[in-house]
Amino acid sequence: MSRETAHTTLPLERLRADFPLIHGQMNGKPLVFLDSAASSQKPEAVIRSIDTYYRTLNANVHRGVYRLSQEATAAYEEGRKEAAAFLNAASESEIILLRGATEGINLVASSFSRALIKPGDEILITAMEHHSNIVPWQLACEYAGAKLKVVPMTDDGELRMDEFERLLTEKVKMVAVVHVSNTLGTINPVKEIISRAHQMNIPVLVDGCQAAPHMEIDVQSLDADFYTFSGHKIFGPTGIGVLYGKESWLDRLPPYHGGGEMIATCSFERTTYAELPHKFEAGTPNIAGGVGLAAAIRYIRSIGFDAIHNHEQALLDYASVRLLEIPDLKIFGTAPEKASLISFLVDGLHPFDIGTLLDQQGIAVRTGHHCTQPIMERFSIPGTVRASFSVYNTLEDIDRLTDGLKKAITLLS
Repeated sequence: MSRETAHTTLPLERLRADFPLIHGQMNGKPLVFLDSAASSQKPEAVIRSIDTYYRTLNANVHRGVYRLSQEATAAYEEGRKEAAAFLNAASESEIILLRGATEGINLVASSFSRALIKPGDEILITAMEHHSNIVPWQLACEYAGAKLKVVPMTDDGELRMDEFERLLTEKVKMVAVVHVSNTLGTINPVKEIISRAHQMNIPVLVDGCQAAPHMEIDVQSLDADFYTFSGHKIFGPTGIGVLYGKESWLDRLPPYHGGGEMIATCSFERTTYAELPHKFEAGTPNIAGGVGLAAAIRYIRSIGFDAIHNHEQALLDYASVRLLEIPDLKIFGTAPEKASLISFLVDGLHPFDIGTLLDQQGIAVRTGHHCTQPIMERFSIPGTVRASFSVYNTLEDIDRLTDGLKKAITLLS
C-alpha cells in the first residue's frame, strides 16, 4: 500500500490541533507519539473541563446541600451518564466509577471469591490477558481454593475456540476475557464467547481497555455481565475508569471497599449498604476525573466511531506494509480481526535498544512485555516493540517510524 492509496476521512489538521502535546518535541526532534495503547493524548476539551472544575466548581460531591456541592455533583455524575450511554447500559446504576479498569477487575474478582466461588471451582481466562486480568483471578483462586484455567492461542494470535469449548465445563464460575489484546491487537469474538458461556449459566467479564478507544460497544447486545475500561485510554484523565455490571449481578456481590458514601446506615453493631451504584464507591471519588471522562466521551462522539475506525485501519494497513519492507522484521499478532497496533521484533536486536534509538529521533514507542509476560513466553521472546495508533496519527508518522527503524538497525548492526 502506498501513501496515495491509504485514505482517511478525518479532518486531520483540525483534529490534530485539539491535542497540544503532539505538536511538541522530544529530544530536540518533532514528536511522533505511537504509544496510545498505553495512554492516549488529551484534547483541549478534556484539559479545559478539568481546569474549569478546579477553578469554578471545586467541592465534594453527593453530600453538600449548598449550591457549589450540588453543581459539582451534577458535573461529576455527567461522567456516569456519558459512560452509560457510551456502553448502552440499561441504567446508570449499572455504571461504577473507579480508579480504572484494573480496579474494576479486582472488584469483581474479590467480591466473587468471597461470595460465589468455592473450593474446586474454576475461573477461565485466556493466554492473551493483560496482567490486570490474570493476577486478580489468581488471588481470587488462592482465597477460595479454586483453579485458574487458560484458553490457549494460535501462532497468529487467535484464541483456540475448540479449546475454549473443551475447558468450558460446569466447574467454571467465571469467564474473564480481553476484548482486544494490548500486545497483539487481536479482536476476540467476545459475543460468541459470552453466548456460549451463558448457555451454561456462566457469567463473563470483558476487559475492554483496548476496545473502548476504537469501536462502538453495546453491552446489551454483547450480553456482557461485566465490562470495564479506563478513561486515560479514551482521551480522558488518569485515575478514572468504568465498571459496567448487570444490576442482577451487582446486587448479589458484597462491597469491595468499605467507608463513607457506600453505606445506608452505620452503627457499631451493623452496617447496611447504599443502593447501586454507590454500594461500590467508598470514599471521596476522583471528581475531576469524572468530569474529564464525560468530556472525553463527548469528544469521541463528536468524531464518530466510523471515522475513527476508517482512519485507524488506514494507518494499520499502511504501517503493516511499510514495516515489512525492513529485512528480518517479524510482526507478532496477525489475526484477520485486529485493532490499530503492531508489535514487532527485528531479528538479532533487542527491543529496548531499538526503542532507545527511536526515542533519540523523537519517536515514542513501547518496548518490553507490555504487562503480558505469558504472551512473551508463548512466543519465546524477551519482548517486542509496539507502535500503536490513534486518531491524531498520520501516514507521515509511519514514514518517520519506518525511516527511524532503518537508521536504528544500521547503528545496531
